[in-house]
Amino acid sequence: MKKLKELTNAKIESGRQKNPEFMSGVDAVIKQEKAFNRGENAIKIGQKAPGFKLPNPEGKNIVLDNLLEKGPVVITFYRGNWCPYCNLQLRALQARLDEIHALGATLVAISPQVTDGSLTKDEISNMDFIVLSDQDAKVALQYRVAWEVPEFLAEHMRVDRKLDLDKINNGSGHVLPIPATFILGQDGVVTWSNVNVDYRTRSEPDEIIEALKKLS
Repeated sequence: MKKLKELTNAKIESGRQKNPEFMSGVDAVIKQEKAFNRGENAIKIGQKAPGFKLPNPEGKNIVLDNLLEKGPVVITFYRGNWCPYCNLQLRALQARLDEIHALGATLVAISPQVTDGSLTKDEISNMDFIVLSDQDAKVALQYRVAWEVPEFLAEHMRVDRKLDLDKINNGSGHVLPIPATFILGQDGVVTWSNVNVDYRTRSEPDEIIEALKKLS
């Protein structure tokens, strides 16, 4: 099985071949955002994570405190099912979900998409972790990973990809989460995290599993 990094790198390389001008623009935007330290203010290891109550695709509210009663919780913020890098990450996590569960942990994936649009029905039926809708990225803001998307990327999504994120998210399409993953101990304290404003780079499932092993 290929590592997630191999898959995302292949996706990046394919993008460079198909649209080198756009990918160069992305490189420039990400470089600038990193210079602005986007994501540096995300909640840190040792801090108590904000609680939340968010709806799943069936409209049922899921409460973080209830999940923590069962064991550690892995929270991953993703941009939406329209993001190919997010889909690669979610599929990679699904492939390792048995190992995550064996370590007593619950995996939760959060995006701003409305509850009936976070993933297609086929994808939901094939994924066994919890998917939640964080409309207007309010919880992402509490975790300090909400990101006002630069106009270069917003225009690409709006014009080139014909994505109406205002409609998809039933709210602001200009605020998305920085792809970020947090592991919370049963006390709700962050024990591990990965935050990267470069949405093309994601944490490996191996890293998450190793962190959970140390926690257990």
